[in-house]
Amino acid sequence: MFPTAFPRAVAPLLIALALLLLPGSRCRAQAALLLEGADGVSAFLDPTGHEAVYFARICAASPTRLRRCASGELGVVIARYKGIAGYDWLAMPLLPYLYSVDDPSAVPARVDRALVHNLRRKSHDEHLLSLPDDVPEGGRVQRGWNQLVGAAYERRIYAFRFDTTEEQDNAFIDSMNSRSNRSHFSILLSNCANFAAGVLNFYLPHDFTRRAPSDAGMVTPRRIAWELVRYARSNPDIQLEAFEIPQVPGYRHPSRTNQSVSASLIETGYIVPIAVLAPYAAAGFVADFLLRGRDPLPLAHAQVLAPEGLGALTSAGRAPVNSHASDELASSQAF
Repeated sequence: MFPTAFPRAVAPLLIALALLLLPGSRCRAQAALLLEGADGVSAFLDPTGHEAVYFARICAASPTRLRRCASGELGVVIARYKGIAGYDWLAMPLLPYLYSVDDPSAVPARVDRALVHNLRRKSHDEHLLSLPDDVPEGGRVQRGWNQLVGAAYERRIYAFRFDTTEEQDNAFIDSMNSRSNRSHFSILLSNCANFAAGVLNFYLPHDFTRRAPSDAGMVTPRRIAWELVRYARSNPDIQLEAFEIPQVPGYRHPSRTNQSVSASLIETGYIVPIAVLAPYAAAGFVADFLLRGRDPLPLAHAQVLAPEGLGALTSAGRAPVNSHASDELASSQAF
């Protein structure tokens, strides 16, 4: 029994404190791999799409410097882009990154070109003024800072959420803030998926960069997502769960599903001239596609997140993707 000097109401508090001190009871944070559909001209030339990483407990002190989030903040999205002021990576708060607004209630149900432009301009002035003045806004062909705001107006996005620890997040912040942030972008060797793979390698004891001979030796967004799903099946402690963030209609045609390199060549028809000029190479791409180039992902039952429901990305997982049901989903109902 507790001494009479302690009121009964104190007992639950002491028990909760004791539970927090038990091994394995450290506060869990959340991160998510964002698989973003192909949009614009690239959707027809190279439908591999884009990839970024979201962190629930990491925020942006600026687009190029990270910090721990304060209470009530929703976290940050970090990714590698080509040709934005020579930076290797840039960070944006979650809501501006997705919708170019800071309040979920301000997200429009439908948009047009003028509305997206105005929302992006306003978000640029609130979050991106530290970028050099000569960074263009960008358009369908030439991309610029518009890649950092309003992504959900351009693409459908799937989020593969997994657990992290506070110690890992702190170490990641220190690592990113201390290293050189200068771009060496290469579509073949150092693209957005290479960056996402590096982040996953930092958090998870697995090699997410081995791609030869599939995907022509490239690291692609869909393959990294597939590797994460496969890793989670044998490591259920990361509590992987899939979500869908729908594309807001009205501005662009619906984005195309992310494809592997071999699937991209077949879908775009590039495999035909390759077959004429190098038939053995074409046969290799077709064989890769048939054997493993489709990289099935369990997304048929992904929970759809409305703007006001994005907090689900930071809450404890319900049913991990690596469950038996998800194994069946991956083999029979994946896109």
